[in-house]
Amino acid sequence: MPISRLRIRVSAALAGAGLLVSGCANPSVGSDRDDPTKPVTLTFWHGWSTPGEMKAINDSVARFERTHRNITVKVVPNVTDETMNQALRAGGDDAPDVVSSFTTGNVGQYCSSGMWADLDPFLKKTGVDKERVFPKTLLEYTSYRKRQCALPLLADSYGLYYNKDAFKEAGITRPPRTISELKRDAVKLTRRTDDGSYRRVGFMPDFRLYQNSPDRLFAQWGPSYFDRNGKARLAEEPATKEFLTTARELVDAQGGYGPLERFRTTFGEEMSSQNAFLTQKLAMHMDGEWRGLMLRQAEAKFDWGTAPMPVPDDRADTYGRGYLTGTVAGIAHSSRHQNAAWELVRFLTVDTDQVVRFANAIHNVPSTKAALKSPALDSDPTFRTFLDIAQNPHSVALPPSTNGGQYVTALQDFCYDVEAGRVPDLEAGLRALDDRIDADNLQSEN
Repeated sequence: MPISRLRIRVSAALAGAGLLVSGCANPSVGSDRDDPTKPVTLTFWHGWSTPGEMKAINDSVARFERTHRNITVKVVPNVTDETMNQALRAGGDDAPDVVSSFTTGNVGQYCSSGMWADLDPFLKKTGVDKERVFPKTLLEYTSYRKRQCALPLLADSYGLYYNKDAFKEAGITRPPRTISELKRDAVKLTRRTDDGSYRRVGFMPDFRLYQNSPDRLFAQWGPSYFDRNGKARLAEEPATKEFLTTARELVDAQGGYGPLERFRTTFGEEMSSQNAFLTQKLAMHMDGEWRGLMLRQAEAKFDWGTAPMPVPDDRADTYGRGYLTGTVAGIAHSSRHQNAAWELVRFLTVDTDQVVRFANAIHNVPSTKAALKSPALDSDPTFRTFLDIAQNPHSVALPPSTNGGQYVTALQDFCYDVEAGRVPDLEAGLRALDDRIDADNLQSEN
């Protein structure tokens, strides 16, 4: 879902600016006493916007209505998190019954504010064992402090795309599996023109590049952001310094931050035909599972493959891991038809055939254990790489917070300064980062 996924960044920025509703919201109270067998019209808000995405979700709703003749679903597309939150806070007849979001970082806010209903009672009374249905990591990013206010509605996993032709030219026989191999291969794959400027970079770690958000790259270290009391612990987490040092080493090995940043400004838009990997300005690149479909549609002029992202050398046994995120779905607390709404949420998130068909339609990772194993799933090996990443026990997602992932914005800002050489004392900088994150969290909880 390339275009829609761009909204993740927008929502994160809005969260950082304090534009999303805080954890102290007082949402309108709906009802879970409705009879789901009675005629009813539900309103379903979602963020998908491209023709293919909207057709896929509309087809899904049509399948639901064929098996639930008494329920009519009014589908409202292209809804942002901020619009949804404002409507849920206000309540009333115009508020949705079923809601979805691309921003897993906001789940803590949805749960703690009470705007999204607790789904555990619905799961229990309809006999759905969530631990048996959903992968552990996906359950973790759809709950907050043991409150299951959302369920996974397809997922995204991040891996490595690599130019097989460039690898063959450089004499490299397989994609890198460790960080040391990534550094070595990146240097071998970098090519310059006669005047010394870049023609191609092996792997650009620049945190401003496309999907290179630092939290996604950091996932290969399996970090702990918070301690058991919810306090930020990035300064005491050894992986933090290792990760930032590795990023700097990758930059330095390929010519330095200034030259790489100037080369990055020549890249085309991420979702366009001028994408830097598609135009072969990058030999390796981190991206999500949807990129493969785009490369095929664009008829890429080179042979390409996919693999998991490399891992630190001393964690080689975790190779295959990656960063996970995805769409989440839930029930608005203000809905007066929560039992009927649950029927739609359950169909979209639990029904194996539905999850597989939806995943195939928009080329996303299915979000249930059964769907991930389904023989009806797209068998393309480049897509299967991302299915394996989603099922790897070492793969991680960001922990939820009460302020919509504002700590991720703080981490991004800090990493921009680190890669540009503006942090002379990394230890002191990380302590200040922890203080900023704790202060933001405290403010959102008061």
